[in-house]
Formats: sequence, C-alpha cells, structure tokens
Amino acid sequence: MSRAERPGRPAAEPAGPAGPVAATPYGAVRGRYEHGVAVFRGIPYAAPPFGPHRFRPPVPPEPWDGVRDAGSFGPTAPKPPYSEAFAKYLSDPVVPGDECLNLNVWTPEPGPGARLPVLVWLHGGALTRGSSAVPVYDGRAFARDGVVFVSVNYRLGVEGYGLFPDAPANAGLRDQLAALRWVRESIGAFGGDPDRITLCGQSAGAISTGALIAAPQAQGLFRQAVLQSGPPEASERDKVRRMVRRMAARLKVPATAEAFAAVDRDLLLRTQAEVGRLSSPVLGGPAFGIVVDGDLVPRDPLQALVDGDAARDARLLMGWTREEYRLWLVPGGLLERVDRLGAVALAGAMARCHCGHEVVRGYRALDPRAGTAEIVGQLVTDHLLRRPLHRLADARPGSSYVYEFAWPSLLPGLGACHALELGFVFDTGDVPDSRRLAGEGAPQELADTMHRAWVRFVTEGDPGWEPWDATHPVRVLGDGAPYTALGPRDAELALWTAAPAPAPAPAPAPVPEAAPGTPEAAPGTPADGVAVRAADLRAVVRRLRRTGGIRGA
Repeated sequence: MSRAERPGRPAAEPAGPAGPVAATPYGAVRGRYEHGVAVFRGIPYAAPPFGPHRFRPPVPPEPWDGVRDAGSFGPTAPKPPYSEAFAKYLSDPVVPGDECLNLNVWTPEPGPGARLPVLVWLHGGALTRGSSAVPVYDGRAFARDGVVFVSVNYRLGVEGYGLFPDAPANAGLRDQLAALRWVRESIGAFGGDPDRITLCGQSAGAISTGALIAAPQAQGLFRQAVLQSGPPEASERDKVRRMVRRMAARLKVPATAEAFAAVDRDLLLRTQAEVGRLSSPVLGGPAFGIVVDGDLVPRDPLQALVDGDAARDARLLMGWTREEYRLWLVPGGLLERVDRLGAVALAGAMARCHCGHEVVRGYRALDPRAGTAEIVGQLVTDHLLRRPLHRLADARPGSSYVYEFAWPSLLPGLGACHALELGFVFDTGDVPDSRRLAGEGAPQELADTMHRAWVRFVTEGDPGWEPWDATHPVRVLGDGAPYTALGPRDAELALWTAAPAPAPAPAPAPVPEAAPGTPEAAPGTPADGVAVRAADLRAVVRRLRRTGGIRGA
C-alpha cells in the first residue's frame, strides 16, 4: 500500500458549500475534504462533563440548529502534561474547552448507502493522558483504504476514573460506551455499516476495549476487537481509592466527588500528577483504572471472557511489542538504575508480579546475557500483558489472532518499545510525531504490511495469518520478513505455572536504606536468598528516589 493519494479530490478543499455534510441525532455537521477523504472533527456525542454533569455518567448533548462546523479537533479532556523525559518521545496536544466528549470521523464516502466497515479507536495514555488529536492517530490511511475511521475523546484521570462514595465509578468507560452508541446510531450517515464495527485500542485503550467486550451493556455495539499492548483487566478498588485519598489529603478536602468538584481544575491536575508519580507499570504504585462496579463492569472482564460469559463469537486481534518495558524504563535513565540495583530490583519485581525465585532463575537460564533491567522489564511485561492475553487467546481458539511487534526504534535504547507500532498501524510514519518515537527512516514496507493486516481484519475478520490454536502461532512483524513463530513466549510463561507461588512472609521488617557510599548490588546478581515482600518493592522505590530515577510521566 503506497502513500499515494487517490485521484478525484484535491489534497484539501476549503470550508463552505463544497465541504461534506452529514446528519447526526443532534444536528448536521460540515466537514472537510483532505487528502482525498472526508474528515469531520470535534462532533459532540455527549454534553460537557462539567457543572451538574461533573463526575456523573454522560448525558446527550444539546441539539443545535443549522449546520455545525466540524473542521477542527474538539476540546481534549483535562490532563496533566507529560514530564520532560516522556514528552521527548510522546506528543499530547491540548485543545482548551469544556466540550471534551467528542469524536472524529474519516470516511471515503460520506452519506448513507456506502455501508463500509468501521473502526472505532480508543487512545492510550494510562487513563490519564492522550487524546484523539495526537497526529499519529490520523485516520486518513484507513479511510483511503475503504474503512470509516472514528476516534474518541473520553474523560481521564480523576475526572474519569476517580472512585468516590457519592458518584458512579468508571465515568470514562461510560463515555466510551456513549460514543459507541452514537456510532451505532449515526455512522450510517457517514458511509459506515453499523453491523460491521470493530473496536480498537492500545495500552489503556486496549484495557478499555477489553472491558467493553465483556460489558453486558455494550453487547451488539461492535462485532470484533483489537487489543494492542493491553489486556482486559479490572484494577483493585483499594488501589484506585488510594489515589483519591492521597489527592484529598494534599488538597485538604474530603475524598468525595462533591468536594473535588469545588477544587480549581488546574490545581486538581497538578495534585493528580504529584500523587501519580509512582504509577508506572514497573513500580506499580496507586493508579487510576477500571474497577468492578456491579453495573457496567459486573465482574472482572478477563475472567468473564475466559469463562465465555460475553461476546462468545467476537473475533480478536491482539498482541504486544517485543520490548514493551523500554518505554517505561528508558526515559529518565531508569533502565540503568534498575541494572545497578541488581538483586533488590529483582526482589521488587517478584513482589510486583507475585512470583518466586524459580521464575527469575528460569528467565536467566533462557537468556543468560540479559541484564537485571531486561529481566525485570520482561517479567513485568509478561505479568501485565502476555500472560492475560495468552489466557484470552487460549479461551478463544480459532477466532483469536496474535502478533508480536519486533522492529527496534532507531533512537538509542528504545528497542521495540511500548507504543512504537502505532505509526505503522496508522501508516503515519511521515508525521513528525511518529519520528519522535521511531526516529528517522522507519521502513515504509513494514507500515504497508501492518496497516494492510489491520484493514483486512476490520474488513474480513482475518488479518492474514493463522488463528490461535494449541500450537500458539504468533505473527512476528518487524524482525525481517513477517513470519509465524509457534509459541515464542511459551517457555517463559510456563515458568509461572510450574513454579509454586511464594508464601507471604508474616510482618516482614522493612528493608533499611543503604548507608551513603554503600555499593549497590551489581547487575546480574542472583535473586536467590532475597525475600519477596512488599518492603522490598518499597526499598526499590526509595533507592530510585534517592538516585533521581523516578519522575512523573
């Protein structure tokens, strides 16, 4: 697939009568023709989630008269900026305004009758950052290739995932559900087929996708799904509640939605960023997440899907990058600091992942050249991503397709890191924001291959390789020519079930701080003899703080 534009439209047409017009349940919108496709931006699917709607489930927007201009991205949800270390690699535009519950549509054939397949995109960002306005997520390549593409904004952080005694949980997930209902009802007017909708997300967007696959209220709103570097999961309610309580303590207000709604919005964001500094996947501090709420999420989504309670016939495309952890550890120099911590870092990883020494020894035996940071990173990746995705695929053989993205970034240290595949899936490697993570000169042929596979899955329900079965086929993309490997992670993942679970130590004594000048454990120090306990994880955090290794993302 080349980047050449299809003939018949100029690269961009001015606003006005020539712009495409489509009807929505709340009024008509006028878009633009860009690069041969029609684009509608900033269409509200729900009312602004502020004032009386703050911390409440979404409600429909007010209808409008006439034709509303849809030429620009709508407001983004309130969010703190990335730290300087992460902003070097990840872009996150901010569009001010309260109407942040909006979506965008790219379509090759606006108007009813086309009945084209639809892809709905949920962005990542740890449920605290990101938006549909990130340039990497431009949907023109999908529309160019016959897919109606929809990208969604939803509430983030404490506004979307705070857990309060006086407000329903999972407001951001409820926003996504409202957007899906809008798509189901409205997409025909934009050339889409409401019976051929694929839901797709990456990282937190994939976790959200997994929750919606399992949600009884979302059944029938989409036919199949793509989960990129994120499994179905539910966070511990206490972990989410701790975020709210720590914010409340800093703000000196009660931990209620009513009290938080009275706090200045910028102050609330700054406080959220300060409290969330330890929320990286490796450190596992308190974080916002989707929780079981007895309503939209009646039980753990992964367990519901594994048990076959929901979406039994949904086809799934899912996978990971080969070195997910490098985006978590490389910015700010955390990779080197974890290597220096040696045995203490490994003990912290075992506590984080609830595994014992046998698992760590097995990883070392499988890759004797790996340093401490690589073992820690792969342990956390397997715990958070590969193990649950394997479980999901095992429960749905014949309808699950699994991939591994293996191409290493051209920037030092990043390798095949988290989020690197996005510029290839969207075929947006030519935009500067993609090059911030991939570097200059990313291979176009890999983008052609990956984008074609995603288009084929959306269109035909089959990305072009064999579905999951007892041999565990994984399509490897970016390690030379595409190939299928059988069970490439099976040896590592088998260690988790073969090894006995570590017995919790009763009331362990805290690990003391190292005295000034005490040498850190050398990289590669065996974990044998190190007690696996929560205090070890706290010790890792303290040492990383002392060496400057923790910075808020």
